[in-house]
Amino acid sequence: MAGEITETGELYSPYVGLVYMFNLIVGTGALTMPKAFATAGWLVSLVLLVFLGFMSFVTTTFVMEAMAAANAQLHWKRMETHKEEDNDDDSSTASDSDILTPDSYERAEKQPILSVQRRTSPNLFEITDRVEMGQMASMFFNKVGVNLFYFCIIIYLYGDLAIYASAVPFSLMQVTCSTTDNDSCGVETDAKYNDTDLCWGPLRRVDAYHIYLAVFTLLLGPFTFFDVQKTKYLQILTSLMRWIAFAIMIVLALVRIGKGQGEGHPPLADPSGLRNLLGVCVYSFMCQHSLPSLVTPVSSKRYLTPLVFLDYVLILAFYGLLSFTAIFCFRGDSLMDMYTLNFARCDVVGLAAVRLFLGLFPVFTISTNFPIIAVTLRNNWKTLFHREGGTYPWVVDRVVFPTITLVPPVLVAFCTHDLESLVGITGAYAGTGIQFVIPAFLVYHCRKDTQVTFGYGTVNKHRSPFHHTFWVGFVLLWAFSCFFFVTANIVLSETKL
Repeated sequence: MAGEITETGELYSPYVGLVYMFNLIVGTGALTMPKAFATAGWLVSLVLLVFLGFMSFVTTTFVMEAMAAANAQLHWKRMETHKEEDNDDDSSTASDSDILTPDSYERAEKQPILSVQRRTSPNLFEITDRVEMGQMASMFFNKVGVNLFYFCIIIYLYGDLAIYASAVPFSLMQVTCSTTDNDSCGVETDAKYNDTDLCWGPLRRVDAYHIYLAVFTLLLGPFTFFDVQKTKYLQILTSLMRWIAFAIMIVLALVRIGKGQGEGHPPLADPSGLRNLLGVCVYSFMCQHSLPSLVTPVSSKRYLTPLVFLDYVLILAFYGLLSFTAIFCFRGDSLMDMYTLNFARCDVVGLAAVRLFLGLFPVFTISTNFPIIAVTLRNNWKTLFHREGGTYPWVVDRVVFPTITLVPPVLVAFCTHDLESLVGITGAYAGTGIQFVIPAFLVYHCRKDTQVTFGYGTVNKHRSPFHHTFWVGFVLLWAFSCFFFVTANIVLSETKL
């Protein structure tokens, strides 16, 4: 049904879901991590990376538990509705004394809960309906909490889409316009370009940027009008390209180090780089906002938590290998914000095809994430305006919501590709809120609601391994510490300026 907000979509295997999550997490953050490692020092970077990866895994299990609790609430309401319909059919044969007797009223109140616990408890918490974070917030938060949630999620997702929509055409402009220079080996670290510089003939660099933005919008924008599963084969293909690109960069760096050509001598720790490292690491583990769209279509969820843990281990291994080989291969002051540009030099990579592939790798990474983020934002818009029992007209569901999702970030990207301030707000504040604060409050309130609705003995089959209340408090304490640290650093930096 067009207006149904909890449609599951085409099912896929747990391993395809693992690929989706890997693609979603390992994005632009991975390419900026080597520079952050070199700035903050290798020891403190390693400790913070592992710790933030662990914290992200904790809150991921929180979100999955909340999804299961929300599904249980929906399943319970459906059972109650069917029971009321059955009672209405039998009401003509019931006497007034049967209905008004206190004992029979008490049995009617207690029997459904007890019978559900006995007969259908394992299936009650099965994740069969896709419940986006916006709908979970509406189920477990009060009105103020729901509004704060949407304020946070909309800022983050719109910021994310604007960054993606800008970064892809900007990367294409950098690669293709640079090849028109006399030195076609790549972009030099100290090279400075203006948007008004010529790119191809009479076309300026900014004109090339707008052309690439239009092509990007026409190719990936239509996915916003459908479901994330429509990108299944594209996701698998670009996942292979992603593994190849990371492997090439790691191997090339190891070869240079093995030949004694390593130039890096990173410090153990440098407090001045902590703020940037914290923002990069938080951004590099972001996936909580898209979990409902990724987890719900998984056909078998029996080993869901171990598979998610395996995903995080693989991601940590990639991040660690990539960053450590980078900081010992290249000098800290020569590492570029986008790590792939360090391989655009002829003395590092001899094959032009490999240089071009690595230079365009950010385009592949971002392009596969854009449809997933856009669909998530679209579904949260639909949930925000949804009313119980109502459905949307086809035009509203299939045209209006995708349009308000796609147009604003594209307009921002059209106006500017200098999104430094937006990236800072998105990662440091909205990103921390989505990755830590919202999952902690969701799991805390969903546990209370589950106990009230189904009784204190009810066990959620997808309960987080970190089910003690201590973990909720610890996550919130860490989140507010991040807010305070980042804000204090920004204030101190502005004061020095």
